[in-house]
Amino acid sequence: MAYDDELANRIRRVVQDEPGLSEKRMFGGLAFLVNGNMAVSASSQGGVLLRVDPARTESFVDGEHVRRFKMRGREMNGWLHVDVDVLETDDELRRWVNHGLTYARSLDAK
Repeated sequence: MAYDDELANRIRRVVQDEPGLSEKRMFGGLAFLVNGNMAVSASSQGGVLLRVDPARTESFVDGEHVRRFKMRGREMNGWLHVDVDVLETDDELRRWVNHGLTYARSLDAK
């Protein structure tokens, strides 16, 4: 499954003025990076792949629409999959994307 172009464009509008922004195809989706660190991606699984502070992962997981991202069958702290169902409005999308931007900004540039 390919990532959703419309969702990628919505994310692009949210992040367009971010200093150090770049785009890169990653994990089958389209990722948006800040100073080389992934913040958010339009996921090939639908919804978004979001990078957050690993210590805060559990506080975001709701068991229904927000869950840890699985890589090779293993759940990863600091990585979330957010279903498109909770991203319907621009405000909802912006709220989630900002979590990813905040964490990416906190990391050393690559």
